Amino acid sequence: MRQIILDTETTGLEPKQGHRILELACVELLDRRLTKRHLHLYINPERESDEGALRVHGITTDFLADKPKFDEIADEFISFVEGAELVIHNAPFDVGFLNAELARAGKPLIEEICPSVLDTLVMAKDLRPGKRNNLDALCRDFGVDNSGRTFHGALLDSELLAEVYLQMTRGQDSLVMDLESDSGSNQLATEHKELSARPSVRQLSEEEDSLHQQYLADLEKANKSPSLWVSLLNPPEAEAV
Repeated sequence: MRQIILDTETTGLEPKQGHRILELACVELLDRRLTKRHLHLYINPERESDEGALRVHGITTDFLADKPKFDEIADEFISFVEGAELVIHNAPFDVGFLNAELARAGKPLIEEICPSVLDTLVMAKDLRPGKRNNLDALCRDFGVDNSGRTFHGALLDSELLAEVYLQMTRGQDSLVMDLESDSGSNQLATEHKELSARPSVRQLSEEEDSLHQQYLADLEKANKSPSLWVSLLNPPEAEAV
């Protein structure tokens, strides 16, 4: 399965107000393995960045002045992502900007280029209800080193998100069906793919253990029954025969 981890930096928050993409990065995963193939582009947005956006990404108008406009890189972008599942943190934001740029360039929308879009923010909220789920928080909680993240940058953020995504989904070993030829006939073989990165294992801190116990207690209260986790940790003793 081919997936593209994607991130953008923009001049502001709303494409309907004329804000544009100024940086675009894509990192390729193939069968849950980082392939080292990526696409990284700076784009002349043909306008200034809002002050708030500039504080986030630090990319100046002067730096972007000689960079290509989006319609000049649109075909290169489409060629790289076409047919892949997109993995994006807060996908509606990036997809909204991408579709605005693609429409302006007379190109098909993302939904026509890629079969699906996976939003890791929605995934994180489902896995971690009540917790902060921005990229910095996810890097911290999943043990991904983000010490080099002084500014938001599309390439660095997509690389970090790739590692976070693999950690969040580390139980989903990929089963890939390979079509092999044997004496002129095709046979279907199933190959088990190991994860590209193994999670580090560490002991819970007292605070983390306390939060976990509280979460289990709240879960039992909501369901009005013992949680499966507690049942597995404390199986009932077998009755005497």
